[in-house]
Amino acid sequence: MGDRRKTANDSNRKTKIEWPTFKLKSNLQITRLKDDDLITIQNYFTSAESKAFIKAAESVGFAHQGSLGPAKGEAYRDNDRISVNDPILAEAIWQSGLQQLLSDFRIQGKVAIGLNPNIRFYRYCVGQHFGQHIDESVYLGEGRRTYYTLLIYLSGTPDRNKAKSKNDENGAPSKTKAKPKNNDSPQDSSAVLAGGETVFYGPRNVLVAEVPPSEGMALLHIHGSKCMLHEARTVTKGVKYVLRSDVVFC
Repeated sequence: MGDRRKTANDSNRKTKIEWPTFKLKSNLQITRLKDDDLITIQNYFTSAESKAFIKAAESVGFAHQGSLGPAKGEAYRDNDRISVNDPILAEAIWQSGLQQLLSDFRIQGKVAIGLNPNIRFYRYCVGQHFGQHIDESVYLGEGRRTYYTLLIYLSGTPDRNKAKSKNDENGAPSKTKAKPKNNDSPQDSSAVLAGGETVFYGPRNVLVAEVPPSEGMALLHIHGSKCMLHEARTVTKGVKYVLRSDVVFC
């Protein structure tokens, strides 16, 4: 999976992007926070890979994304975004480990075959967050449909990396574990990320899991009709970067 130069199109703006090199990962482990509906994978990207993706995204330039808010029937959204349509990048991310980890997943007789080529990069600066919402399933034609949201955190603080779930409250130990890393960002080389947790809720707004961003960690959660209400909490220090795509089944 060598370096590639592709043309990205976000808001009708075309910019050449040099994607970072990343390799097939071995010994990856899934931590289930809610059965197969919510899982995390530590160190899906290395620290160097995560930083290289941030650098590539910043070279393009983020555009602010907002919403009208709950009063207008929309989830509150305040972040910055880049959107690229890149099947090659999507396939490279898929083959670097997800393909093997999700090989046994089945939904309505369908199997996971790859990622949606619509790749998005999100940046949350201090004060920004994404309110409670659900993610819709998308039909891509020819029997292909998305059933999982994939988030890969490109920044995060190692001493805050323990995800809390309802199972933890019942005494089950957390399996998440990460090694120390440098969290420098292009915007502030001294900033440590605080806040920005991805939080999931069940019926009656009961907390299901609270996942702090951890550099290089992948999070997958089921979406569509079974999607849990979730939110991205306010960043209080530093900058949170996330790569987002969707897992396609057929």
